[in-house]
Amino acid sequence: MSDALDPTPYDALLLLSFGGPEGPDDVVPFLENVTRGRGIPKERLKEVGQHYFLFGGVSPINDQNRALLDALRKDFAEHGLDLPVYWGNRNWAPYLTDTLREMVTDGHRRILVLATSAYASYSGCRQYRENLADSLAALEAEGLELPRIDKLRHYFNHPGFVRPMIDGVLKSLSELPEDVRDGAHLAFTTHSIPNAAADTSGPTEGHGDGGAYVKEHRDVARLIADAVREETGVEHPWQLVYQSRSGAPHIPWLEPDICDHLEERHGAGAPAVVMVPIGFVSDHMEVLYDLDTEAEAKAAELGLPVRRSATVGADPRFAAAIRDLVLERAVKESGTPVTPCALGTLGASHDLCPVGCCPARAPKPAAAGADSPYA
Repeated sequence: MSDALDPTPYDALLLLSFGGPEGPDDVVPFLENVTRGRGIPKERLKEVGQHYFLFGGVSPINDQNRALLDALRKDFAEHGLDLPVYWGNRNWAPYLTDTLREMVTDGHRRILVLATSAYASYSGCRQYRENLADSLAALEAEGLELPRIDKLRHYFNHPGFVRPMIDGVLKSLSELPEDVRDGAHLAFTTHSIPNAAADTSGPTEGHGDGGAYVKEHRDVARLIADAVREETGVEHPWQLVYQSRSGAPHIPWLEPDICDHLEERHGAGAPAVVMVPIGFVSDHMEVLYDLDTEAEAKAAELGLPVRRSATVGADPRFAAAIRDLVLERAVKESGTPVTPCALGTLGASHDLCPVGCCPARAPKPAAAGADSPYA
């Protein structure tokens, strides 16, 4: 795609993320935004917010997004791609509706969206699409001309997303003591979600037994483990595990939890573990607390050497992958055939979320999909 630097028909890219507090006074209001409509008492939110207070009330996700914005703008400029990049969040400033209003005021009418979630799931895709629909409805109520919005496909198996994670594992292995390095196990981690949400993730034909969410993560884990074996000559046992569960105890969520996994691996005689957060684009709070704090404390208690490999963050190869995805989508919109870039066994994900893909808990309009009211 390197010679196709015309993004037409698109005239802007929107980086859409979760958002996070940027100081102690922001923590509870941020959590109120995240949990709006669930009736969670403020005292409970203060308890949950202790994770943030351990880090000065600041989530790293906003700075991570600023770094990614800089990386995207730098990459686009260096390759002659004239496409302005904006940033909006679901749960904290800059808020999505405010950013979309700014984009419309600036004259943009065909907008591509990059969500900071690489995999199919309700919370990682459909919910972002619902937020987009809510924002478009708000702009419509203000009498503004609505833009057409398309969402970039899931990029979990794009080389520019996978290769930095491979390098992260290789670096983490090299940092382990030499006597445990070759025997180290790889624990590929992602956010746990309810089993029911996993089973219905992705298009309806793939629903059941973890759905697209589990299949996509397993495919990426296999890609990384295979690459590590090829480059080191060592076969490292691996498993997909989960973290950051937040639901009621009686509702089944994906397991095993990373801390339980560390305990089980230690009991089975594993000499070391590298934790690989493949489900996260950047080092936000779930990585800093659930892995770097909680899981590392569990490993220390067990006397188990562990390392945590890096997330992709603002790696220039990831920025280049986003450029590739933008140009791929632009070429497709022109009607010209293009071969999408994807590794592994699953192939490139769909461009347009079909009806029934990652269904909502309750029916709600969602933009940038086959069922969008804003086609």
